Amino acid sequence: MKLAVDHLTHYRYDHEVKFSTQYLRLTPQNTARQQIVEWSLNLPEQATQVIDGFGNLQHVLTLDRPHEVIAIRAKGVVEIADNSEEILEECGPLSPLVFLRSSPLTQADEAIRAFAARYYRAQAADESLRELMAELRERMPYTPGATQVQDSAAKVFAARHGVCQDHAHVFLACCRSLHIPARYVSGYIYSEDTKHVAMHAWVEVWLNEHWQSFDITNNTCNPSQHLKLAVGFDYLDACPVRGSRIGGGYEEMFSEATVEQTEESQAGGQQQ
Repeated sequence: MKLAVDHLTHYRYDHEVKFSTQYLRLTPQNTARQQIVEWSLNLPEQATQVIDGFGNLQHVLTLDRPHEVIAIRAKGVVEIADNSEEILEECGPLSPLVFLRSSPLTQADEAIRAFAARYYRAQAADESLRELMAELRERMPYTPGATQVQDSAAKVFAARHGVCQDHAHVFLACCRSLHIPARYVSGYIYSEDTKHVAMHAWVEVWLNEHWQSFDITNNTCNPSQHLKLAVGFDYLDACPVRGSRIGGGYEEMFSEATVEQTEESQAGGQQQ
């Protein structure tokens, strides 16, 4: 299917910001599962494009003049393969073994290690990780507004609620505690439910010599409605926008994204 994305991020400050730098992971790349039809970034200044250490396409936006607002808009169309679950995702620029490393946000405590060990069976890794995913989703109901971006996997697991980012962090902690490479994925997801949040996070696990998707929030391993932006150890490595500033006082941030099927994609689906 072809997905049309429109994502606006808007910052407003109490006082003038003297200097700011924003790191933007808002541009998807072509893979076997997704092909970019068109994509653009609307920014207040020209940004520098680089490839980060994880292989993500990143733009560095530097504003060295006084400013009180920053508006960032990503917009485009991407075609997602219908057979995404069957397409094997290759290892990429880094060895999968790199993703055995935990981060402060994904450090497993004793409760997470015990939970992971209870369900995992090495002789049936794929099947048991799917069971683990389903049990984690049952244990941690999707609860918007109940957690903060800085909350660790151990904290949200103990609280027994969270959002997609929290589900991903706990599942990463589980996998790494089992010595299975796993990485955080940020991106967008299409849903016919208009109340569904378009920004999304899931996990890729290195199994059978390829990366396999695990979307804990939706309890699925089929990424046919997912558009990948970036990967990393955790949210901080892969979040769409992250930056620093000098001055400005209190910051107010507004972010809204829509993901819709294009009319062409809808027509194609109706003809089949």
